[in-house]
Amino acid sequence: MNLSFFIASRYFRSKKKRNFITILSRISMIGVAVGTMALVIVMSVFNGLEDLIRGIFASFDAELKIEAAQGKSFMTSEEWLDSIRSLEGVAVLTEVIEDNALLDYNGNQMIGRLKGVSDNFLDQGRFARGYFWGDTTLGTELNPAAILGRGVGFFLSVNLDDVNVPLKVFYPKAPRTAASIDPSQFYETAVLDPVAYFSIGERQFDDEYVIAPLGFVRDLLRYGEKRTALEVKVQDGYSIAEVHERLKNHLGEEFLVKNEDEQHADLIRTVKMEKFFVFLTLTFILGIASFNIFFSLSMLSIEKKKDIAVLKAMGATEKLIKRIFLKQGAMIAFSGALIGIVLGYLVCWLQQTFGLVSLGISSGVVDSYPVKMIWTDFFWISIAMITITFFASSRPAYIASQVDTVKEI
Repeated sequence: MNLSFFIASRYFRSKKKRNFITILSRISMIGVAVGTMALVIVMSVFNGLEDLIRGIFASFDAELKIEAAQGKSFMTSEEWLDSIRSLEGVAVLTEVIEDNALLDYNGNQMIGRLKGVSDNFLDQGRFARGYFWGDTTLGTELNPAAILGRGVGFFLSVNLDDVNVPLKVFYPKAPRTAASIDPSQFYETAVLDPVAYFSIGERQFDDEYVIAPLGFVRDLLRYGEKRTALEVKVQDGYSIAEVHERLKNHLGEEFLVKNEDEQHADLIRTVKMEKFFVFLTLTFILGIASFNIFFSLSMLSIEKKKDIAVLKAMGATEKLIKRIFLKQGAMIAFSGALIGIVLGYLVCWLQQTFGLVSLGISSGVVDSYPVKMIWTDFFWISIAMITITFFASSRPAYIASQVDTVKEI
């Protein structure tokens, strides 16, 4: 066994004296354990929130979305669309026209987001999470239907069972004559039959969106062959990253191809930044808790002066003495860290399995705090502990190595 490790372990496990130094060492271990456990839990909660956000958006967004690099819309042709459909890994291609419009139902009005989609929209596994009420079709060409976000339906007081009251949609247009006083010259109008509600637990969608047939929106907005986006579902057996790269190469620089994270890059980036700064904050707190290691090792080096002097008289070098105290500090810190990691893992596992801590609100998506443990978090926590322990133990180890052998013996 390594000599420095043997002596350090003897100091660490010593039971002959339950003095203040021993108590301080145990307090140091408990402080490190609590700090490490808090790091594991908080990091796992942020991972869970990030996954929850992705899951919510995945219920509404496409796996890949094609947009114009410049401008609001782009021209399409059936031949060009077929070239995309024929790409390896592309399972479903949905055409999209999306814009704001005025919605009116029985005199109640609001500005909403009108999203026209081709018939295969629901083939992309939409609304897999959350709630969905009503018909899953978008009507016919002569009788187009709409799927409303739950917030839109509640705000407009829409009654899905009342087939006699349509949803009116108004969209502004440039007047045909500059001096016209006819209000109808300033907007296009059409009607939809509201047939369903959806709710995915995200207000951005639930409170704004109305899903309608592509032909209806195309004619109302007078878009012709223009589209605002194309949405792609990837075939089973192909990775999204692989098809993403293939689409980028096929479409060139005139188009942006976004995966699920890139469609909400700002929000995902915000969550990651919050997680990073919380990690730094808790690591700083853990560093403060580890000051007890510094004090316990400093007092131990004073108490063990005679032992150190004897070791030096027997030929121990200053380097060996330093290693003894560095390893003593490492034992205190890593014992606490190991306990903290195990306790943190246990708490997260219990939360994942039984949902012990609820969100405190009624949600159709998740009822308890989501957690997800990632091995890289444990890696960075370990790196932080190694760094903190090194700085906390370095000074006491140096002081111990400078003991005067002649004076102490």
